[in-house]
Amino acid sequence: MPPFAAAASRHSRALARTLWLLAPAAALAQDVAAPGQGDGSTAQPSAAQRVEVTGRQGSTDLRRASRVAKQIYGREELDKFGDTNALDVMRRLPGVGIGSDGPRMRGLGAGYTQILINGDPMPQGFQLDQLSPAQIERIEVLRAPTAEQSAQAIAGTINIILKEPPRRSQRDLRLGLSDGSERPMANLNLTLGESQGALSGSLPLSLFEWRRESRYTLERRGPGTDGVTAQAVQTARPQNWGWGYNVAPRLTWKIADEQTLSLATFFQKGYWNNATQFTNQVLLGRPVLDDDQAQNGTWDNQRLNLTWVNRFTQDQRIELRAGVNHSGFTFDATNLRNGVETQRSVGGGDDDGITQAGKYSLLLGEAHSLTAGWDLEHRERSERRTTTQNGQPVLTSIEGQPFDARVRRQAFYVQDEWEISPQWQLYMGLRHERIDTESQGVGNVVDNGSSVLSPLAHLTYKFDPKGRDMVRASLTRSYKAPNINQLLARPVVASQYADINRGNTEVSPDRVGNPGLKPELATGLDIAFESYGAGGSLWSVGLFHRRITDVVRTVTRLGPVPWATVDRYVARPENFSTATTSGIELEVKGRAADLLPSLVDKASTLNLRGSLNFYRSRVAALSGPDNRLDGQQPWTTTLGFDQRVASLPLTVGGSLTLNPAYDTQLTLTQAQRRSRTHALDVYGQWTFRPGLQGRVAVSHGVQAFGPPNGTITTLLASGDFTRIERKTGPQVNLSLDVRL
Repeated sequence: MPPFAAAASRHSRALARTLWLLAPAAALAQDVAAPGQGDGSTAQPSAAQRVEVTGRQGSTDLRRASRVAKQIYGREELDKFGDTNALDVMRRLPGVGIGSDGPRMRGLGAGYTQILINGDPMPQGFQLDQLSPAQIERIEVLRAPTAEQSAQAIAGTINIILKEPPRRSQRDLRLGLSDGSERPMANLNLTLGESQGALSGSLPLSLFEWRRESRYTLERRGPGTDGVTAQAVQTARPQNWGWGYNVAPRLTWKIADEQTLSLATFFQKGYWNNATQFTNQVLLGRPVLDDDQAQNGTWDNQRLNLTWVNRFTQDQRIELRAGVNHSGFTFDATNLRNGVETQRSVGGGDDDGITQAGKYSLLLGEAHSLTAGWDLEHRERSERRTTTQNGQPVLTSIEGQPFDARVRRQAFYVQDEWEISPQWQLYMGLRHERIDTESQGVGNVVDNGSSVLSPLAHLTYKFDPKGRDMVRASLTRSYKAPNINQLLARPVVASQYADINRGNTEVSPDRVGNPGLKPELATGLDIAFESYGAGGSLWSVGLFHRRITDVVRTVTRLGPVPWATVDRYVARPENFSTATTSGIELEVKGRAADLLPSLVDKASTLNLRGSLNFYRSRVAALSGPDNRLDGQQPWTTTLGFDQRVASLPLTVGGSLTLNPAYDTQLTLTQAQRRSRTHALDVYGQWTFRPGLQGRVAVSHGVQAFGPPNGTITTLLASGDFTRIERKTGPQVNLSLDVRL
């Protein structure tokens, strides 16, 4: 090799190492381009060079370059519908839905879906429905876990990346109005950013309010006040209203070329109110009826994280993180009968935590890296509640007494990322995570400990070095740990049967936690084929399978309890059975002219997107045909389009999500029936001039903060049932984006 060529080669390798070491810090600071803007025909960058081109890549190109299967959604997806909260954005993402328990992947509840904020587990009490999309830089959806992030992700992981301080001066303002039940509701999002030399900072601020009215129907059949079968229908138009704010100051100090110190904070506060007044229709006998309700409360979250990054040699890099967080809540819930108070619950709680994490990265070659790290967390939760019936404590020995819990989490991991050749990429990881919980109430102390070792492997094969077509495969172990509320053994007495000297019914059981719960463990296989075309288009088909042990179900049983003088029905979570779940996931998006060249003119500005997912699950302890995992629908589909209107600065678009009706066998004696649901969104965006945009969006078929309208019926083997229907009308959002 000539001398000048050898020297150039050495400099190239040194530059590659430097870029690789700077990649994580640069990725945090960069602005991600709108999805679909990359040229699908360009060559794939190597792992060592990836940071050099990331700033010019769109979301589709970032997904294509990722070592593991990952979907990325940037500003275009976050902004187009003018959403006022993060949950409304997520319910339109392929394979993601919103239930009463939050975001769901693959039809599985929030406990199976891991939610991260900037790569860290979402703090207890964090309210996604009050997080403005204007404060989010991008959303990443991972189908299988990685060693660097917690393996509490049986269904998958949703990682919400908040905005970092900009590299230049920024003044963005979004003003919004949405329809309310009595008057329009206002929201404001202001982002201020500045960079001076080695310092850069930002101040995102969100103010919001809401007032929504829905339709609520409750039909119940079961033993009446005289013990004889009775049935009634109760209807209401619940009102829920409130207001809150988010503020997230962030500061980055570039100490030197090799060192960066970042401070990220987040403050959230909200006030909420609910009011429900029933109209009753008695169909049979002397039914037990729900009382009218008046509720109010608050929540607050504070979070502070400090991150130090140091590249102390060309091939070595260390990152240290430390954080503290606090969340609190209060509530005051009153039941009223003919305007007179019958029952009242007053209480609140606090959750305080401290975290410390770090990782050491070593570059072993131009396309080979090794990372080792740790995650430590300590949380303390204290909760108090007093429930009175006609002014007297329901449970004399418990009411007003503190229920405390401590959680300690320790995790250690190692991961090896290796680009074997331009066509083969391999990721191997091993994570050991232990969670210890200590709960205490009324003198009883119960310890719960679990330890999980998670081996993880991801393999990518590109049919050509440019990576137009590729196959991804993952073999992983993940788990779902019980949350604190499931572990706390504090009983909650059914409000309709607050007299503990009398029995209750299977339809209205008391509830209590189970300190002896074990984590659910899952072994998973994921295989996907992805094809990338020109203009950022793509289509993919994926298969997944999970085998889950120690599945947790809430089981209702009749028996003696320490808080009552008679036998009571009690609902308690238990490690119920093993289960399997499998699915097929299809996705397509891109310019219609690229996807359907024989049907659509090349000059068309129409963009299409769609997903179709089929799910199947079986719980071993239950007989079929409906012994599926709770909440997992047989299939779901999302269809959408965007179209720029010729000769006008106008873009219009829409999205439709459909879910079928289905039944679920919950236990040997209980089944659940869910109705068909749909969600329809349309929008129009007018660009008045660069830096000034107006938007109108309409949503139909969803309740406030994301969940779809629908009916859930719980059926008992005895023939008794409870049917709950929740619906709300269309919602209109108006917004104006101004770059100051």
